[in-house]
Amino acid sequence: MASRAKLCILFSVLYILHLNFCHGQNAVKAGYWFPDSGIEIPDIDSTLFTHLFCAFADLDSQTKNVTISSSNTSPFSQFTKTVQLKNPSVKTLLSIGGGNANKSAFSSMASQSTSRKSFIDSSINVARTNGFYGLDLDWEYPQSASDMTNLGNLLDEWQAAVSSEAKNSGNPQLILTAAVSYSSKVDGLYQYPIPSISRSLDWINLMAYDFYAPDRSNFTNCHAVLYDPSGQASGSSGVAAWRKAGVAAKKLVLGFPFYGYGWLLVNANNHGLLAPANGPAGPDNGAKRYKDIRDFIAQTRGTVVVYNSTVVCNYCYAGTTWIGYDDNQTVATKVSFAKQNGLLGYFAWHIGADNNWTLSRQATQAWGA
Repeated sequence: MASRAKLCILFSVLYILHLNFCHGQNAVKAGYWFPDSGIEIPDIDSTLFTHLFCAFADLDSQTKNVTISSSNTSPFSQFTKTVQLKNPSVKTLLSIGGGNANKSAFSSMASQSTSRKSFIDSSINVARTNGFYGLDLDWEYPQSASDMTNLGNLLDEWQAAVSSEAKNSGNPQLILTAAVSYSSKVDGLYQYPIPSISRSLDWINLMAYDFYAPDRSNFTNCHAVLYDPSGQASGSSGVAAWRKAGVAAKKLVLGFPFYGYGWLLVNANNHGLLAPANGPAGPDNGAKRYKDIRDFIAQTRGTVVVYNSTVVCNYCYAGTTWIGYDDNQTVATKVSFAKQNGLLGYFAWHIGADNNWTLSRQATQAWGA
């Protein structure tokens, strides 16, 4: 009896270690893709990534189920098998929500145990049906203390459900992640549920961008600075806030943008950071893909390119057009920062905006082995 009991304990320990080994991550080199991103799935160079996020699944506000729109059914169902043709080891995750999602629907869903169960069960079913290795919650953003409490309940129940599903099905356990504010408090007010995040998610993606935009400021600025001596928003301050709140560095993945914002200068001769500006340069609030920024630089005579090592960002200007963005040196510095500070890795929003994989390749080279 004693020998059998010891063997049972030994096998249990080995099983747990096996699960942890299989499910643990050495590093995350990730990027988001969506159908209208400007690149087709077969053209994705998945060799540059360990993980790819497919965005976005929807939350039905009535049923509280996770669904995939009819227009995305085919690309989403083919996503994993297609990107694995070039890189069989790349892991795919289905991202739910996004910046344009119905925020009240997420708040309502998370507020009741029955609706949380509908969300959780349907998310697992959709992930398995479409061949994804994990699920990513992109709720932008919980807007009250009760939202944060309910989010914690959701994450804990989600983790319990994916664990149970894996044991019952014999499938590898689904990865669970969330895209979150760059800092541990939304708008400096609402604290994320740190204990639930720490125990129930494999990692969180810190959206360290969109700090500034032409519609919110009359001065030029890089929207995704790594440092800010003035004490305002920055990637490094966000990481520090999450660490201070109690989240381990190995749960943090630093995000950076493959797009920038164009501003109209008030005076073409005043073209530095924080120069007076008069709205966006171009449509979509001046948002410009990295590939389009490179085209602008190449095609616009007299364009000056600047790298600012103090805040870590690039900007360029020509005439009254000023564009802040991340270029090779900025990306390399951010990736090095993430690795040197013990973070799990990095991600980019979004890979379709890259210029012939220039930034994606720079990022993976900067991280190294």
